[in-house]
Amino acid sequence: MKKIVLTLALSLSLLSCKTAAVSTAGKTSKIVQVHLNLNDVIADKVAVTVTPPKITTEEITFSIPKIVPGTYSEDNYGRYIDDLKAFDAKGNLLGVTKTDENNWIIKNAKVLSKITYLVNDTFDTEKGQGFGKDDVFSPAGTNILANANFVVNTHGFIGYLQGKLDNPYKVTITHPETLWGATSMTDEDASNTIDVFTTTRYADLVENPIMYSKPDYTSFDVNGMNIQIAVYSPTGKITAESITPEMKTMMTAQKNFLGSIDATKKYSVLLYLSTTKADDAKGFGALEHPTSTTVVLPEMMPQEELLKSLKDIVSHEFFHIVTPLTIHSKEIHDFDYNAPKMSEHLWMYEGVTEYFANLFQINQGLITDDDFYGRMAEKVEQANAMNDTMSFTTMSKNVLEQPYKDQYLNVYQKGALIGMCIDLIIREKSNGKKGILDLMHQLSKEYGVHKAFNDADLFAKITELTYPEVGEFLKAHVSGTTPIAYDTYFAKVGVTPSVIKKPGNVFLKGQKPYITINPQTKAIMVIPAIELNDFFTNLDLKGGDEILVINDVTYSLENIYDLITISQTWKENDPITVKIIRNKKEQTIKGKVKLPYENSGSYKATDNSKNALREAWLKG
Repeated sequence: MKKIVLTLALSLSLLSCKTAAVSTAGKTSKIVQVHLNLNDVIADKVAVTVTPPKITTEEITFSIPKIVPGTYSEDNYGRYIDDLKAFDAKGNLLGVTKTDENNWIIKNAKVLSKITYLVNDTFDTEKGQGFGKDDVFSPAGTNILANANFVVNTHGFIGYLQGKLDNPYKVTITHPETLWGATSMTDEDASNTIDVFTTTRYADLVENPIMYSKPDYTSFDVNGMNIQIAVYSPTGKITAESITPEMKTMMTAQKNFLGSIDATKKYSVLLYLSTTKADDAKGFGALEHPTSTTVVLPEMMPQEELLKSLKDIVSHEFFHIVTPLTIHSKEIHDFDYNAPKMSEHLWMYEGVTEYFANLFQINQGLITDDDFYGRMAEKVEQANAMNDTMSFTTMSKNVLEQPYKDQYLNVYQKGALIGMCIDLIIREKSNGKKGILDLMHQLSKEYGVHKAFNDADLFAKITELTYPEVGEFLKAHVSGTTPIAYDTYFAKVGVTPSVIKKPGNVFLKGQKPYITINPQTKAIMVIPAIELNDFFTNLDLKGGDEILVINDVTYSLENIYDLITISQTWKENDPITVKIIRNKKEQTIKGKVKLPYENSGSYKATDNSKNALREAWLKG
């Protein structure tokens, strides 16, 4: 999962399945058949019918997931299910008892013929409270917008019968002819209004999202992998064609970086652009799947910034085809959707993935050395702001609980730095010939898509495949509680700390805002009696001024986050017009944007004697 957080204190910063053809010979009696009706939306709900195989027990439990892989939060999708009923073959109702938010016990199950229920979507219930609160993270959520868009994250629509997780699933979806379903699954029906998808088991179904909307997609080949880019843009502002060239460049570079790791022949990027209105998605980022990623971003972002965010997000999600798709523990391979046991190795699933998402860009010439050093420096700063003495494996295994839950976002910071340090150890010990990507290649051969490892055995296996020093690092800094001295590892390749000046946030200094909300008028107000930055002083904005309009867009409490988001795209000397109220009088200020600059920690190459090893790290 890769997540974008929109808050006043962190305006816009980046933190988010293999479908096999199923032979049904001899399995017909085991198939779970499901029908979704996207034609007749009932009070913003979709009707679902589940036809089970023959049940041989007196009772059976029907479940909707509490949690799904990649989310690391208990979302209880059962709370979005209404009017669940069970019937025998004659249409008689069977007894159903709801035992909690996600489970229903069906009586007299031997005569069970079908289960019906209605599904509410999650997008229109989001409050924008952020990760770990009541909202479902949008890329893991669902959308029901009749005749326009359906985000069918299958875990939000389709449940499972206890004991039947390994049964094949056949899903039939009827939909308006004007809508097309983007997915990495293969539609087995030629009709323009009926789609049929078959998967080997429930886990494969859950890993295959579908997005229905007016067809707007492109496809291209990257070294034998078919890539599909599908877009839903409410106003048509963004099209698949407009973003494909840069996406193709990036994903080609990723595939070149990965080399022989090739877990899928098709990969889909499903991009949903939100209006950010009260009834639309507010959790921005992505959720990875083995053959696809579901991305949610605000449509109002300027295309340049949207594309930058999209590339950062998808680069992370795409590398999940390495781990946890190819390399994963038994907790992930046999995931329990309602009583999950979490793996100890988020440092690898999310951390190494995030490291690769940055390393490949310098490796393939998409960013400069200084850009890469700056990114790693930001991760050092953010990791140091979190609990640096908490065991990473303990946090990972207990990530659904406090106090570990609050440390989850460190997987993208310290987790990536753990990957970097292991990379540097391996580079040093092998005289630059090997790195962490070579380790991942070895692990993928040792395990692979269908063979899971035991959590407790991974460190020993990594040590066996690399060097004792890697094992010592894992013991001290990943399972242990010793903070990492990052400068020591950078020094291995002749890189030392430095200070650079970079544009700061217009409306924030660190965690302290320059603007607030006037409690009486609900207008955005410059905070009185504080020292303002160059942006404000250059425009002669003063404490107590109420900001009404900027560049012809009206702002208030309702869309303050839109203002913060758009401010991230402002460049030095851009023209700007601000309408304010000062001393109860309205006035208009015209001028140019002057960005505040701040000293920021970074790194630079200073030891030329380590140049060969440094080049092997960055470009090898």
